[in-house]
Amino acid sequence: MITIRENTICIEDYLSIRKKVNWPVLQEEQARKALASSIVVVGAYENEQLVGMGRVVGDGAVICYIQDLIVEPSMQKSGVGTMILHYLTEYVQQLKQPDSTMMLCLMCAKGREVFYEKHGFIARPTDKLGPGMIQYL
Repeated sequence: MITIRENTICIEDYLSIRKKVNWPVLQEEQARKALASSIVVVGAYENEQLVGMGRVVGDGAVICYIQDLIVEPSMQKSGVGTMILHYLTEYVQQLKQPDSTMMLCLMCAKGREVFYEKHGFIARPTDKLGPGMIQYL
């Protein structure tokens, strides 16, 4: 059974799960600051073992971003990613002020667009929205 827990992921587990999906290596201080600066960090656990995670960053009022949605390769396509995404979306929904709109954004890995579209996210560009942009420093 998968359980979702808030703010329990240690730096070692964060770095380890990133490595399992071949994401860029972070310095320990980067990882520490990323976790500490997040609005929320959630972990998906199976038998006390971290098998997935995600975090929300942003201002918590106008815009939030889903960041680092990671599922261990052996657990991909098992529903863990959907559980994490739903949890994070509901979390942000609770932050939203009544009678307001908040943007919930993310940048996904190439080929993962269909997963997010099936959960209500819109691929950019559209007729009203330009493309997402990025700059690596």
